[in-house]
Amino acid sequence: MKILHLEDELKTAAAVKAFLEEQGIEVDHVDDVPEAKNLISSNKYDVIISDVKLPSGSGIDFCQWLRDQEIYTPVLILSALAELDDKITGLNSGSDDYMTKPFNLRELQARITALSRRYTSVPDRNRAFLHYDDIVMNLRTLEVTRNGENVPLTSREFKLLEYLILNKGRVIPKLEILENVWNLSEEINTNVIEVYINYLRKKIEKPGLNKIIHTHFGSGYILKDE
Repeated sequence: MKILHLEDELKTAAAVKAFLEEQGIEVDHVDDVPEAKNLISSNKYDVIISDVKLPSGSGIDFCQWLRDQEIYTPVLILSALAELDDKITGLNSGSDDYMTKPFNLRELQARITALSRRYTSVPDRNRAFLHYDDIVMNLRTLEVTRNGENVPLTSREFKLLEYLILNKGRVIPKLEILENVWNLSEEINTNVIEVYINYLRKKIEKPGLNKIIHTHFGSGYILKDE
């Protein structure tokens, strides 16, 4: 496994690099955004770790740049900014996980491994479209249509629908949805999932269209034909 670590605190960077390389993980460390972009243009990484506050730019903007460039490598934000709003901002920028400083190196390794496994477990991650029934998701333009009509979704609604389609036909527990769509299994109450499921239903299950999102009370949700 090979990761890119964007961090301007040299002691933190050195500790992360030494520990992960002892575990057999190759680490490229940079301390500014332009150098990170240069490395990404010529290297393939399994996971990218980035701080938020950097002297050469913002880790949030860097993550958004990656997604704009259609680079879908998992991103883990590693920052001293620990407020819930900071975490939500980081995740909404397109990152896949958020970890606060100070942190445990073993937990960091576990999260890196989980992100890498999740990324490689999805077949053809660079595909342009996802299809289910009469729903078409364009993963590059983030546009959704159902029955040929455009369905405007927020970024969170889009990510939720994508996860439902990727796991169609099985009941998905609420905690799993939190971990994979929000990445905040403890900080956000599971009630937020009900709210976003209702948002999705109102937008993609309009009168005359089949209901496809079903609730398994006490368990979670399943995407299947009515």
